[in-house]
Amino acid sequence: MQIQTKALPQSFSLRRSFRSFTAPEQGGGTYHPLLVVSVVVLLTLFAIVEIDLHSAQLQAIGLLGHGSGINPVFLSP
Repeated sequence: MQIQTKALPQSFSLRRSFRSFTAPEQGGGTYHPLLVVSVVVLLTLFAIVEIDLHSAQLQAIGLLGHGSGINPVFLSP
């Protein structure tokens, strides 16, 4: 008696569906410029927020300056 599993055909169909999202088969391959700009802006904002949230840790390991190198003339109004 042979046991058939359904996991193998399902995994192949999932792989095909993921492949259709990632790599178009014909033509295409270009993205709308507004999509590219919005992705870059969102990633930049995410990086700024992450650096702001972890600024104390980054200063502790020396990746961010402490502000001591800035001339005080530029800091006052």
